[in-house]
Parts: sequence; structure tokens; C-alpha cells
Amino acid sequence: MNEVLQQVFDVVTSELFERCRENAPNFGVTVERFQASLEKTTRKYLIDASAEPATEADLRAFIEMIQADDLFLALACADGNERAWWEFDHGNRSYMERVARHLAKTEADAEEVVDWVYGELYGTRVVDGERVSKFATYSGRGSMRGWLRTVIWHSLVDMHRASHDEVSLDEMTENVGEGAAQASFATAPAGGEDIMIEGITRDRYRKATVTSLANAFASLEAHERLLLMYYHVDNLKLREISRLVENEGSPLRGWFQRRSQSREKDPNAKIHESTVMRWLEKSYARVLQLFRDELKGPHGLSDAEIEICMGLATQDLAGGDIYRNLTGNA
Repeated sequence: MNEVLQQVFDVVTSELFERCRENAPNFGVTVERFQASLEKTTRKYLIDASAEPATEADLRAFIEMIQADDLFLALACADGNERAWWEFDHGNRSYMERVARHLAKTEADAEEVVDWVYGELYGTRVVDGERVSKFATYSGRGSMRGWLRTVIWHSLVDMHRASHDEVSLDEMTENVGEGAAQASFATAPAGGEDIMIEGITRDRYRKATVTSLANAFASLEAHERLLLMYYHVDNLKLREISRLVENEGSPLRGWFQRRSQSREKDPNAKIHESTVMRWLEKSYARVLQLFRDELKGPHGLSDAEIEICMGLATQDLAGGDIYRNLTGNA
């Protein structure tokens, strides 16, 4: 952070601190503690997140998006302030219990995970003579409740792993609920502290992400686009796609016959669902490679910036469904 940005940072965060202290005068958080936390977050998610230097406007916009009162509360709780803990418990205990009951398989598991999370929030480990509170990982990016939801989910996963040598997706689904498993393995829980990308970063890389996604889909072979469209746009099942391919009138039939002949196989052989799944997996890999190549080549992005765009792509910045790109190219 250069000298000008540092001065702006000091002024803006001092004003923010005063507003927080007015709202919660008994929390005992110092301005130095508050600013140190915000500076760490600003460096990680704004200053160091891009090769382009941040502007004063970027900095002000970033600080404005911080959930300052939630951060103030978290810092006070991390320091063991009793008033802050009362406020936290009064405002969030019932919410945490509802989330736990929704994600856990049984009421006993829900109660156990809430107790576990409370222990983590208070801090059961001591490092270099200081108690380590989970609250220290909350940065104010996103709401306190969104962050708590993610903490509860990860705690459930950790609890499950602690009692199993190996954890499969099927086991996770069975033990913590199908919705929770899908949230973890397909789409991260909304509002989670670590998976949120702030508006500034989104705006900086959004155009490159959307353009590269569209070009990646446009660069696919016709059979790849059609296969993805069958599965993601028309919502056909693997079994239905395999039956379509076996139909003499299918656009995919000729491609399959060429592949079969090149491998000296019977072109009239039955198409199994597993075969369709393998084709889909190869198509996904192609989209990913084309997407990365586009970002690295024409857009000149670094590996770190490409990862940011990957995160934006999974949040579907193209609007509605990223597979809508297929409808204009198939």
C-alpha cells in the first residue's frame, strides 16, 4: 500500500471505527486492533489480489463493503469481551441451531456441532501463550451469519472425518444430508467468508470471464456443444442421450460411428451411459482448457488472476446459466 493509499486508509478506517464504537461502546476494541484487521484484509483481497495497482476509489469502495459492526463484534469476542459474547450469543445462537439442524443428519449431531463451533469461536487452543479464537478468521467480507453458516458446515465435515478413515461423496451425502453435500461439492454455501469475491474484483475480471467463457464454448467441436446442450440445456438423462445416439437420425450418430470405426469396433454397438459420461467429462476438460487458454493468451492474465476468473465463472456471471452459451453455437 503506497503512502497516499495508506493515508486514505487511515482516515476512512478511523471514521468507521468511531461509528462502531458509538454503536458498541463497551466492547473494548481499540482503533489499532480494528485497523490492523482491516489492513490485513485489504492487502489480501484488494492490494495483492491484482497486478493492477488499486486506486483511491477502489480502496474506499472496498472499505465501504466491509460489515464493520460484525467485524467489531468478532474482534471483541476474540478478545474475550463478556458484553460482546452476550450480544453474539443473544443474536446468533438460535440462528446457528437452525442452520445446524438443517445441515446435520440428527438432532444430536446438530447440538454437538453447535457446541463444537462455540468452543472454536471461544478458542480452545493456546499458541505462544495466547488463546486462538476462530473469530480471528472473520474479516468482515460478507455477513457474520454467512460466515457462521460456512463454519458450521466445515465443522460438520471435520466431525465426520474424525470418525471415518476415509470419506466418500456417498458417505457425506448420507451422513450430513444431500443438500449440504451438494452445497460443498457443487456450489459453495452463499455468504461464506472464504469463497466470496468482492464487487471490485468481480468488476475487474468480469468482462474477461464472460468473454472467455463464450469463446470457449464457441471453439468446441459441434458434437461437444451438442452433447453439453443435451445434458445441461435440454436436461436429458445419460440414458436418454445414449438412446438418442443410437438413433440413425441423431447428429451425434455419425461422429460416434467414425470413432468406432477408427477403433475397429462395431459402429452399431449399444451406447452405454458410462460412455456418454466419459464424453461429457472430456467436453468439460476441453471447455476448461479453452477457457484458461483464452484468459492467458488474448487477455494476458496471470495464473493467480485466472483462478479469480475461475471463481467468477462458477458463480455464473454470464447470467442465468453458463451453458446458455451453447444455444447460440449448437
